[in-house]
Amino acid sequence: MPDIRLMQLEDYPTVLGLMQQTPGISIRDADSEQAVARYLARNPSLSFVAVEQGKIIGCVMSGHDGRRGYLQHLLVLPAYRRQGLACRLVDACIVELARLGIHKTHLDVFRSNTAAQSFWEKQGWQRREDICRYSIISAGGENT
Repeated sequence: MPDIRLMQLEDYPTVLGLMQQTPGISIRDADSEQAVARYLARNPSLSFVAVEQGKIIGCVMSGHDGRRGYLQHLLVLPAYRRQGLACRLVDACIVELARLGIHKTHLDVFRSNTAAQSFWEKQGWQRREDICRYSIISAGGENT
């Protein structure tokens, strides 16, 4: 059974590779090594990798704003899917968020990513129909 451990900045190249191989994942400037370093420093106990025989086979990043948790980039290599690994990664985040006093967590899924939508709904996550997400870019380009 794969081990789950905290993600470290040294894992970034492998995690980026996972992101690049995973359909439905959008890689933005905010996923640069520098940005991920800031994210991990701000949320030091909330992002995890799954490791088997020294190889990273999955990851999840999470953080919070003091009131709500946020999950990003849940990734598992195809050969390791449907074995409960994604659930273990998410559970690690939810348990740690709860330990920090954060009891509600959000995530974003592209409308076109129906497989991810199905996964989250099967895990008991509720699709929000009552809100719309709006974004603004204060600096940088469209890929910020």
